[in-house]
Amino acid sequence: MLSAIGRAFRTPDLRRKLLFTLGIITIFRMGAFIPAPGVDYGNVQQCLALGATSGGIYEFVNLFSGGALLQVSIFALGIMPYITASIIVQLLRVVIPHFQALHEEGAQGQSKLTQYTRYLTIALGLLNATTVVSLARSGALFNNQCALPVIPDDSLVTILLLIITLTAGTGVIMWMGELVTEKGVGNGMSLLIFTSIAASFPSALGAILTAQGWTIFLAVLAVGVLTVTLVIFVEQSQRRVPVQYAKRMVGRRTVGGTNTYIPIKVNMAGVIPVIFASSMLYLPSLLAQFNTPATGTPPEWVVWINNYLVSGDHPLYMLVYFLLIVFFTYFYVSITFNPDEVSENMKKYGGFIPGIRAGRPTAEYLQYVLSRITLPGALYLGFVALIPLIALVLVGANQNFPFGGTSILIMVGVGLETVKQIDAQLQQRHYEGLLR
Repeated sequence: MLSAIGRAFRTPDLRRKLLFTLGIITIFRMGAFIPAPGVDYGNVQQCLALGATSGGIYEFVNLFSGGALLQVSIFALGIMPYITASIIVQLLRVVIPHFQALHEEGAQGQSKLTQYTRYLTIALGLLNATTVVSLARSGALFNNQCALPVIPDDSLVTILLLIITLTAGTGVIMWMGELVTEKGVGNGMSLLIFTSIAASFPSALGAILTAQGWTIFLAVLAVGVLTVTLVIFVEQSQRRVPVQYAKRMVGRRTVGGTNTYIPIKVNMAGVIPVIFASSMLYLPSLLAQFNTPATGTPPEWVVWINNYLVSGDHPLYMLVYFLLIVFFTYFYVSITFNPDEVSENMKKYGGFIPGIRAGRPTAEYLQYVLSRITLPGALYLGFVALIPLIALVLVGANQNFPFGGTSILIMVGVGLETVKQIDAQLQQRHYEGLLR
């Protein structure tokens, strides 16, 4: 392994890509600690020191920004506007025929979809920046537990400058991610998310060690190793549906007659269902927060939401979270894998599944396989996502418990994909790759 890493850095082209990627990651992390204009950095640090961030409505977004959100830095919004825009554009393919036509056009259509994603990212960044600034002004960003003003001068010019800066920060992050994809090792956006989540690991583990002691800390590490092993095993698991192509004459040549397979992963949806479920569960708490009066007794429905759907340690919250993940897993897989389209493409090129007739029977068979292999994938996602909530009950950790949920799914998935890409580039120049 060490010799393979040495070969990677001895290869000039690959070394240049690796160093370029590391440079972009360094700039990205530095931006997470540069305060935005108009923000009192000292007051922000004192509010963070008070521990007034646990359970906040934006704690999930703070995880994806690598802690930049609660620092109210120039990169406070992180990569979340781009993730949301990408998901929306992908879902719009089902609703808007023009988007589906662009998807089927190839490279030219994909470039237009990418442009739409960029525009939507800036629009969402502007909306999110306005929300973050209003929460910072009112103190709701720190759950109203910190009386120090985050933005001392809340004049119109300062607020507009702050909103523009946060929106521009989102655009810069999107540009850096695309640079890593083009000139680095690839998967630029995914690597930036990986960096943001990995940056929170030392502080999360240190907090557990300080609060719970070495026994719980070692137990958490053991759970982490088991969780990573499980995630790697399931992420690499797939059902291979065999496909044969009939021989046919093209001019004077005989083509076809090959055997291949359709890889259907156990977890085809990735981490998207967990993000969807988390976002849906944040809506009730957001409504309750904006309908809580400053003085007096809040309405009964607000009290019910605060008791059952805000804190992750309640069984009802865990059950609803698990069921939402299962639902969104089936929903997302159904719109990303179209058995009818796969069947038509196979029929067009003379392919068939042994024992299954081409056309409609092939589509029904693929749907049958897909619906059954998605069930263990959905249950696996729900189980991994519940690990931080169970840790919240057992060891008192916050919901961003490092070894579970969205964080570990993204880190393992991006890590595996990045290693494969480096391995493929090594094998282009050497007989041996990074993996053996």
